[in-house]
Amino acid sequence: MEIYLMWIAAFILTLILTIIFTVLFTKIKGNLFEDIRGGIPRGVGIAPFLVMLLFFPRPYNYLIAVIGIAAFIDDVIGRRNLNSYIEIGQFFRGIGLLVVMIVGYNIMGPVAILVALMVQIMNIADMQPGTACISVIIMSVVSFAILAILHSPAYYIPVLLIAITLGYMSQDYSGYIMMGEIGNHSFGVALGICLALVSAAFTKVIAPNAFYPVEFIVMLILFLITAIIIAYLRRETLNYYISAYLHIENPTFGDFVMDVLTGGGLGDLARKLFLGDAQINVKNSFLKSLGARRLLYNPIRIKRTKPNKNH
Repeated sequence: MEIYLMWIAAFILTLILTIIFTVLFTKIKGNLFEDIRGGIPRGVGIAPFLVMLLFFPRPYNYLIAVIGIAAFIDDVIGRRNLNSYIEIGQFFRGIGLLVVMIVGYNIMGPVAILVALMVQIMNIADMQPGTACISVIIMSVVSFAILAILHSPAYYIPVLLIAITLGYMSQDYSGYIMMGEIGNHSFGVALGICLALVSAAFTKVIAPNAFYPVEFIVMLILFLITAIIIAYLRRETLNYYISAYLHIENPTFGDFVMDVLTGGGLGDLARKLFLGDAQINVKNSFLKSLGARRLLYNPIRIKRTKPNKNH
C-alpha cells in the first residue's frame, strides 16, 4: 500500500470505529460508561488502538498490543482493590508496563524504559478533554520534521499517528467521549516509539560511537519536553487541582510539570512505598520552583477531597 493511502485509510478507519464504539459503549454502559456530564462512553480509545495494531509496523505494534490489552482489562474491571496499595486494573497495567520495557529493550535498547513511561504522562494528559490528542499531534509533527530532515525512512510513522489521532480526536476534544486507559496508554507507547525513532536517527548522526547513552539522553529530553507541553496545556486545571485538593499554596509551573511526571495512581503508589508515613515540608524557594512540593506530596498523611476526572 502506498504511504499516503495508508495515512488516509488509518484516518477513515479510526473515524468509523470511533463512532461505532461510541454507540456500542453507550448501550453497554457498566464500567465503559462514565456517569459525568450526563453520561459519557469510556474506553473509546479502543478504536485508535485497533488501527495502531493494524498499521504500525512490526515489532512496534506488539508493544502497543501488550499495553493496550492490559489497559483495557483495567477499563472493563473498573476500580476494584487488589489490596490496600493497588487496584486490580493498576496491577494489570503495571504488568503491561514491565512487559513493554522488557520486550522493548530487545527491540530498541534502554530507551524502551522511557517509551513505557510515556504511559504515565499521557494518562495525566487525558484527564482534560483533548489535551492528550493535542500533545500527540504536536510531538508527532516534531518527530516527522526531524526524521524528514535526517532522511529517515521511518518518517511515515509519526504522520500515521497524526492521521489516527485526527480520526479520533473531534469528539474527545469536545468532551463527548473518553479514550479510557486503553486509549491514553496506546497513544503513550505509540508516541514513545516515534520519539525513540527520532532519538535513534539523531544519535546515529551526532554520536554513533556512544549510541545507547546518547540516544537515552536525547529520548529523555524529548520525554521532558512532552511533559512540559502537557503541563502548559493543563496549567489552569492543574493549578486548581494542586491548590484545592493537595493544599499546595501558590503552585509553580514546576509543580505542574511534576504532577504530569509523577501524578496519578502510579506516582502515589511510589510515594506510599518510599515515604511510608513521612511528610516532607519543602521550604527552599528554588526546590519549590522545580516542583519538589508536588514530587514529595504524600497522599497517606494529607486527607484530600476526591477530585473529578478533570484533575
